[in-house]
Amino acid sequence: MLRLSELKLPLDHSADALAPAICKRLKLDPEALQAFRIVKQSVDARRKEAIQLAYSVDLDLAPDLETKVLRRFSRDPHLQITPDTVYRPVTQAPAEHNLPRPVVVGAGPCGYFCALLLAEMGLKPLLLERGKPVKERTADTFGFWRRERPFNPESNAQFGEGGAGTFSDGKLYSQVRDPRHLGRKVLEELVAAGANPEILVQQRPHIGTFKLATVVRGLRRKIESLGGTIRFEARMSRLELSGEGESRRLRGLWLADGEFIEAQQLVLAVGHSARDSFEVLQQQGVAIERKPFSVGFRIEHPQPLIDTARWGNSAGHPKLGAAEYKLVQHVSNGRCVYSFCMCPGGLVVGATSELGRVVTNGMSQHSRNERNANSGIVVNIDVDDMEPYGAYPGDPLAGIALQRHWESKAFELGGSNYSAPGQRLGDFLAGKATEASGSLQPSYNPGVTYTDLSSALPAYVIEALREALPQFNRQIPGYAMDDAVLTGVETRTSSPIRMPRNEQLESTNTPGLYPAGEGAGYAGGILSAAIDGIRVAEAVGLTLLRQERPGAPGESACGPA
Repeated sequence: MLRLSELKLPLDHSADALAPAICKRLKLDPEALQAFRIVKQSVDARRKEAIQLAYSVDLDLAPDLETKVLRRFSRDPHLQITPDTVYRPVTQAPAEHNLPRPVVVGAGPCGYFCALLLAEMGLKPLLLERGKPVKERTADTFGFWRRERPFNPESNAQFGEGGAGTFSDGKLYSQVRDPRHLGRKVLEELVAAGANPEILVQQRPHIGTFKLATVVRGLRRKIESLGGTIRFEARMSRLELSGEGESRRLRGLWLADGEFIEAQQLVLAVGHSARDSFEVLQQQGVAIERKPFSVGFRIEHPQPLIDTARWGNSAGHPKLGAAEYKLVQHVSNGRCVYSFCMCPGGLVVGATSELGRVVTNGMSQHSRNERNANSGIVVNIDVDDMEPYGAYPGDPLAGIALQRHWESKAFELGGSNYSAPGQRLGDFLAGKATEASGSLQPSYNPGVTYTDLSSALPAYVIEALREALPQFNRQIPGYAMDDAVLTGVETRTSSPIRMPRNEQLESTNTPGLYPAGEGAGYAGGILSAAIDGIRVAEAVGLTLLRQERPGAPGESACGPA
């Protein structure tokens, strides 16, 4: 089978226009094309007056014709043999075995896909999640946003089934290298669990918050059907370790209720906000180091403004939907200012996981039909910036302390009631407090208190934002409109720590412990976290099967040789 990419057609092309376009592009007789399948669809909007849809398609031709076509277009980079994207397990447990049960901590995308792959290998994992199942978690989270329920530190936008990505746009694209096409495995499992099949062909697929809740329940059912066990409201309090130095070894873990669970292989997929877990692990001597991240604000604009800037006169076309953007600006103080987690037609939401702190994030439903576009506009924080916040020189958790400091400040500026501090963009650039909203109403729940955001983040961050935001107006006309709204603070862009791993993906100083996903510093978003979960599951599975069959030839953490 052959794959033809960059096949472009006008935005308003008819449903039956693809086959003739393929034949014309490859100089084929119509009867030579036995079948074709769309594998990717994207929008080429470089010329707003002539927007096109770009396709990648797999072609079914007679074998002898495939060879001739490949030879004829040998210098065309857009015609290749279709890659093999089928996932093949790296190992499989025998039907009857006495292998120890692997334990996974955290039911976000990394933990769920790690548990799923372990279950598919026949290893019957135990998955522990500190929060609640997604239905109860959703009630707690939306109840907090609507001020109908008190904030629950164990059931919120960060903790609970599905992880932090459950209350987001559900973006399913990543810039990580994926030579084994593990991302395809992730997307196919999500579709099998209830996601819309369109995510298999969209260039920038997303699921949306409500649909994500359905999908995580589908993943849970599959893990359980394969012999895995999932327990909620089961928070890990500490590890049980034995030995010192090179003989140090994991024996298990203790839960907050006092229960001990034996474990020789434990996957730590706790997400970027499990600060109490990081503190305990650091006290127990598990290797942790600082990692750069970013902080900033959420910014909201009318969605039609973004649509027009991106699509021109085609704004509102049903094939285009709500427009996204990606912005980057290097500024004079050496910082980089960029958009993060842009949510078209979405909402700004409360994403704190701790009492007395305010954190913002963005989310969208699948329809992306809310009136405002929102995005994080954030500035890089380097490891040296964290030093003043640490408990001692070189404190690996100094980034967490920095986050907490500014989240507490946001809580105070918002009125100490979980309202977020907000400011009109024109006032922020002019350095004066906002007293009332303009034409754009902020979407953040539980609510916005207008103030002056000049003291809401470090001075170098404020300086960088004030320089960059007007310059973004050159890429998106109207972006620097006075009535755009900034809401603070965005601090959870990524984990502020990394837990170093060896070639077997274990902790460098705690054998048996597998730090994984975004919280451990190895992912940034749903798709990359899920991919890392698969890789760690493979490493755990191969390690366990070597115990069952010592000296098994040709196996490694990358799969059979």
